[in-house]
Amino acid sequence: MTYPAQNRPLVNKWIVALVVMVPTFIEVMDTSVVNVSLPHIQGSMSAGVDEVTWVLTSYLVSNAIIIPITGWLAGLFGRKRYLIFSILTFTAASILCGAAPSLKVLILARVLQGLGGGGLQPLSQAILLETFPRREHGMAMAVFGMGVVMAPIVGPVLGGFITDQWSWRWVFYINIPAGILAVLLTIFFIADPAYIKRQVFRIDKWGLFLLALGLGALQVVLDRGERKDWLESNFIIILSIIALLSLVFFIIVELRAEHPVVDLRVFKDSAFSAGTAIMFLGFFCLFGSFVLLPLYTQELMGYTAFWAGLVLGPGGLSSFFIMPVSGALMKKGVKPWIILLVGLVITSYALYMMSRFDLQGDFYAIALPRLIQGIGLGMFFVPLSAAAYVNMPVEKIGNASGVFNLLRNLGGSFGVAVSSTLLSQRAQVHQTFLSENITPYNPAFRTAYQHAVALLQKNHIPATSEAGLAFIYGEVLRQANMLSFNDTFYVLSIATAVMIPLTLFLRKGSSGAGSSSAGMH
Repeated sequence: MTYPAQNRPLVNKWIVALVVMVPTFIEVMDTSVVNVSLPHIQGSMSAGVDEVTWVLTSYLVSNAIIIPITGWLAGLFGRKRYLIFSILTFTAASILCGAAPSLKVLILARVLQGLGGGGLQPLSQAILLETFPRREHGMAMAVFGMGVVMAPIVGPVLGGFITDQWSWRWVFYINIPAGILAVLLTIFFIADPAYIKRQVFRIDKWGLFLLALGLGALQVVLDRGERKDWLESNFIIILSIIALLSLVFFIIVELRAEHPVVDLRVFKDSAFSAGTAIMFLGFFCLFGSFVLLPLYTQELMGYTAFWAGLVLGPGGLSSFFIMPVSGALMKKGVKPWIILLVGLVITSYALYMMSRFDLQGDFYAIALPRLIQGIGLGMFFVPLSAAAYVNMPVEKIGNASGVFNLLRNLGGSFGVAVSSTLLSQRAQVHQTFLSENITPYNPAFRTAYQHAVALLQKNHIPATSEAGLAFIYGEVLRQANMLSFNDTFYVLSIATAVMIPLTLFLRKGSSGAGSSSAGMH
């Protein structure tokens, strides 16, 4: 791929990659770094559990609204100017979050932080794809992937350490030096491509309104549905209807608009459509497992938050090292869809291994499947991100990147919501079936009861009949929860395997890449 004189990058491509990854890493990390600080925020703000979770929800809602319209905003204000504005808004909002005197102020600051940070992911991806030649898109996405995938893993560990050592307010203050550095680097090393400056925009008011309303309502439903017991809550039902109607009308309006705020016609490209579908399902399974593993290790195995974080660590390291390898293989001529197919097989197998967890597993038995999953993830994100854009004209990459990143984030939100719900429901099912066996007529129950009484006496605990039954019932709950984790991991394994046939659509897209890219620049 060759650039015309006005488009050719004047700065070394690796410097550009470093520049755009600094703010992106911090922004993605902020989606998870606050999670472990919520109990501390709740205590200092004297808030209830339901109130303090709005600190997470408010950020996710505003983030989701901005991501798909990033390409439109970059064209309206200039990409470099909008990138600097986004970083400054994110950094200023981080200061306000850290200094917030009340929960209401903190939630408002998180909304502003999400609005500022939402554009950083798609902007970074678009800049990288334009800066690197097409044959090096694999390496560009490896750099991008290392930041996007590592940030949610580093976030909880870093957040827990900072909160324990200083206070929850420093979780936000650490964004300040990174934000200042990112602004300075952007000023010196990032430039607007010529095609953005030539575009003329009109504000698509109805499209903008319907998008904000639909995505805002959808994100609240996904984030709070499990806590509100889904359709048992009128609040969730109303928001679900609003989200559905708004997004349906949004699609209709955008397909008819002369200057749409989000150009949905990018889905005419089969490679992009298939890539987006795989990315949605991939992050559905990834974030679902990210939620399940810490819960399993802490609730059932008795791990501390620190050791639970260490369980996720090997997978993060394997992804970090495999992503550049995937990029190098693509540069050598290996087809992206082949690497992706192998990655999906490995990831599905790793999740199947997790579905075989039990209550006697040691650290190695838990960390090994996570390590294997990290290898699969490193062979998933890089080739998929490159293959999805293989036929995309350069002037549409900004818009396509916004749509791509939105569906990636929504995939994660859906994965967390569905996995949490499935885990809860399967635990109730298993508890019901296991409880049926707690009867004096069951020889196994009588043996277990005698063992329980003996164990209580050994530990100098009054061995009353109630204490013996309570001990057995507690063990039944543990077993029911363990089986529910097995079921949920198994569903995620099957969902990952279902994506494998979709790689064939990327194969078709790759075959036409040469002719398409030849005429792009």
